[in-house]
Parts: sequence; structure tokens; C-alpha cells
Amino acid sequence: MKTSNSQPAAVSRNPFIHELKFTMTDKIKIGLMSVTVFPVRLLLVSFFMLLAWPFAFTAALGRSDLVPDPQSWWRRLIDLCLRVIMRAMWFCGGFHWIKVKGEQAPPSEVPILTVAPHSSYFDAIPVTMTMCSIVTKLESRSIPVWGTLISYIRPVFVFRSDQQSRRKTVEEIKRRAQSAGKWPQIMIFPEGTCTNRSGLILFKAGAFIPGFPVQPVVLRYLNKLDTFSWTWHGPGALKILWLTLCQPHNSVEIEFLPVYYPSMKERENPALFASNVRKLMAKALDVPLTDLSFDDREIILSRGPLRIHDCSSLLHFNQLVCRLGLKTGTTDNMLEEEARRATKLQGDRLGLEDFAQFLNLPVTDTLRQVHSLFDQAGDGKIDVRHYIIALSTVQWPHKSMDTLKLAFKMYENEDSGEIAEDDLAVILEIMLGVKEVELSPLFLQLQASDMRKITYDELQCLIKQRPHFSVDCLNFKDHPRSDCTGRLQSCNGQSHNKDN
Repeated sequence: MKTSNSQPAAVSRNPFIHELKFTMTDKIKIGLMSVTVFPVRLLLVSFFMLLAWPFAFTAALGRSDLVPDPQSWWRRLIDLCLRVIMRAMWFCGGFHWIKVKGEQAPPSEVPILTVAPHSSYFDAIPVTMTMCSIVTKLESRSIPVWGTLISYIRPVFVFRSDQQSRRKTVEEIKRRAQSAGKWPQIMIFPEGTCTNRSGLILFKAGAFIPGFPVQPVVLRYLNKLDTFSWTWHGPGALKILWLTLCQPHNSVEIEFLPVYYPSMKERENPALFASNVRKLMAKALDVPLTDLSFDDREIILSRGPLRIHDCSSLLHFNQLVCRLGLKTGTTDNMLEEEARRATKLQGDRLGLEDFAQFLNLPVTDTLRQVHSLFDQAGDGKIDVRHYIIALSTVQWPHKSMDTLKLAFKMYENEDSGEIAEDDLAVILEIMLGVKEVELSPLFLQLQASDMRKITYDELQCLIKQRPHFSVDCLNFKDHPRSDCTGRLQSCNGQSHNKDN
């Protein structure tokens, strides 16, 4: 796949990975706190959470999901009680002093608060202090105790099984924002996932599509040892809770930045609106901007024998297909159907118009960029099989063997099930995100250096026996890999030599 000048910049630190390194002092401190303070804190935190439940349950009685709560005296009293209880809960968890900078704008002026960076479930602290609504998945409503507390703040629920969920969520946010302050403010974490706070990833556009003024809110966790970050690779939820409750003091700072009023151009372009707010918040936090999104996380976290080695081209491709809506709702059956259609073309290359017809999409600038990524010869035509391999790779980075099998179906000889060396090289170049793959070590391993052909079963067997297959058995251009001359047993207990 061709490299583009507009690809995301290289990432100096993976925002989806969090590694904790303890000094001997840290280990001794955690050990002592685990048998002394931790049990008491855990008991008190649980007590206050349970204490809050009947208040939240009572306030939710007789509510309608379509109209805001009437401002009766008893609801205001319950709201005050819940704020006090939740603040006591955080205090017992070690958050003794929560520093707040700036002032929160009133709901009548700013209906939406955008909060970043999102790194932990402890980010609920500003939510419980303000009792703002949030956007959350519908499943959270069924969590015992916590689900009742979430329901109290009138969240906007996201129905992940509903393909129209994104549109409905934006419509609900817009409806509440137009209430002139009758609904609670909506606190949105526009990154859409947790990171390690090393930078701000791309913002989702949902908070910015309505075009209303927003108030940026930045969070800072100031402890030297970061026990707060809950990322995709790192300590789990329970370990984060244990380590955080074992700290003598947990320092957090919440800063309300000035209200951001969008220009007419930003109202018409939510992506520009989101980008400018992100730049403002990154400057306040003094962290870099990272051109990655929630949808990119599995690509840069890929593992296994066919892990992605250079993510840049696939990340760029992923952003383009997301923009075209090609990933949403894509299933195995849909990809297999596209693969069958591509196989029938027998390698015929498609121009832009034919490619648009193949995907049943209009010709747009974004589609033109996707097409150009696979135009290796520069003649305006592409092999659509390359596109399907790339789409399967970014759709399911953790299912690389499924992608490999799909690719074999498009290239293999119908009688022998074999594919040629050049075709396999193209497949692996796309899947691994590299410019050029040299397969001599692989065929030397198979003892099939003369025939230079391979079946899926033979390759699958070799990959299973080589956990570091891409490093051991492939050579990348400008990145030579270790030799792969070590003998392995075949799946049949014999050599892979095709002459046997």
C-alpha cells in the first residue's frame, strides 16, 4: 500500500498502553498500606456508594426520559445530599483535596462540557461534583448500585447494537442543548476511550455537531506514581482500584477553561470545531496532539506472529474508510462476498469510477484518496483485492489468520490451493504495513526454494510453530530480520519439501 504524505505522524508513546514501574520504596509503601489503610478505605467507599443508592433511586421515581426534572425542593435536597455523599466517598478513597480552577459556566449559556484527557473511571470525580449528564452505553444502566447512580444524572444512553445510534445520540444532545438550561449540562469525553494521558488523541465529533458553545474542562492527576490510568493494555480495573487506594494521597486538579464559541465555519464543519478545541485543551495541558483515534487502538495494539510492523499507512487507510462509513456494520459475510466478487475479476484492475461502482459509493475526494493508496503503478487503476485485504486487516487486527485465509481464497489456484511467491509478498506487505517483503527465508524454511509456491495449510502450520514468524521468517526492505534456517517439524511429521 502506497505511503501518503498526509498519514498520521509517528507515535512516540503508545497512548493505549500503560506500564507501571515500582521502586523499592513504592513496593514497601503499597505493602504496608495494603494491610492497614486499604481495607478501611475500601469499606468506607463501599458504604458511601451504598448510602447514595436510596437517594438516587428515590429521585428517579416517576421520571420521564423525554422531559427534564421539575425543580422541586425535595429534588434539590436530594441533589445536595448526593453531592455531599459522593464527595465523602472520594475523600475516603484518598482524594482529600480536589483543586478546582476556573468557573463552570451556567447551563443556560453552555449546554455541553468537553472533558479531556479521559484516562480512568476516576474521571467520574467531576461528574459527581457537578451532577452533569454524561453519554454512556446502555449496558451501564444494569450495573448494580452504580447503574442507579448513573441513571440519576439523566445520561444519554448509546445503543451499540443500533446502527443509527450515533445519529440518535447527536439528536438527543441537540434536543437537550436547546432547552435553555432546563436539562442538566452534558459532560462529554470526546476522545471516546481511555488513554495514558501522554497526549490528546483525536476527538469524536458528537459533542460538536450541534454547533453550540462548549466549555473545555481539563483533568490533571498529579501523583508521581500514575495508578489512575486504565488503558487497553496495562493494569486492570481492580488492580487500579487497589493501587490507588494504597496511595497516602491522590491529587487531582480540575480546570474549567473559558467558554469556546464556535465560528460560523466551525458550526458548518464539526471536525474543524473539534480539532480547534482539542488544540486549545492540549495547550492548557502542555501535552502533544496524537493523530490517533478510538478506532485506531486495535491496529497499534496488534500482537501475534503477524502483528502489524508499521502502522502509519494502515492508520491512514483506517481513517479514510471510517470517514466513508465502510467499517460500520461490516461483517465476515460481507467481506467474503466482496472477496468472491474480487476473485471473479481475475486480477483485472479497476479505475476510480469502477472502484466506486464496486463499493456502491459515489466518487468523492475521500474515495479518491483510498483508490490512490493502492495505485502502485500510477496509472489510475488498482487491484481491488489489495483493498479487501487492507479492510479486513484494519477491521479485525487481532484476526490476522482470518485475513490471511481470505487473501488466499482470492489468489490461490483452484486445483492446488497454492499461491505464488509474488502474490504472498503483496498480501504480507499490506497486512504488516511494510513496503517490501523478501520471502527467501520462508521458502528456505519450507525447503521449497525451487517451486516458490505455498498453500494456506503449509503457511498456517509454519506460523503456528513460529510465535515470532514475521521476525524469524521474513526480511523487510531496509529492516533485515534474523535468519530462519532452523528446522521445524511439519504438520505431517515430514519435511515441507514438495518433492517428497
